[in-house]
Amino acid sequence: MEKIKEIRAQQVTVEVKDIATGQVFRRTLPIEYVENAHGLRLMGENASGEPVSMVFYSSAGLARLKDMTGGGADEDPCGGHSH
Repeated sequence: MEKIKEIRAQQVTVEVKDIATGQVFRRTLPIEYVENAHGLRLMGENASGEPVSMVFYSSAGLARLKDMTGGGADEDPCGGHSH
């Protein structure tokens, strides 16, 4: 079986349990979903029809972002790229 590296969908289903009543509600929404090892991104439209997105980073994704913006450690994590 091939290892999955990315998950994509054109819609998401949200399930919530109301605190007051305990009732469970499920809604399918037209939100694009993209997930990989670095996090997940939700994309849709705002009330004006303009594109919007939200990104949730994993620990690995945050570390990579920190490294790419100069905030990471000043040493090579794999030991093969140092001078």
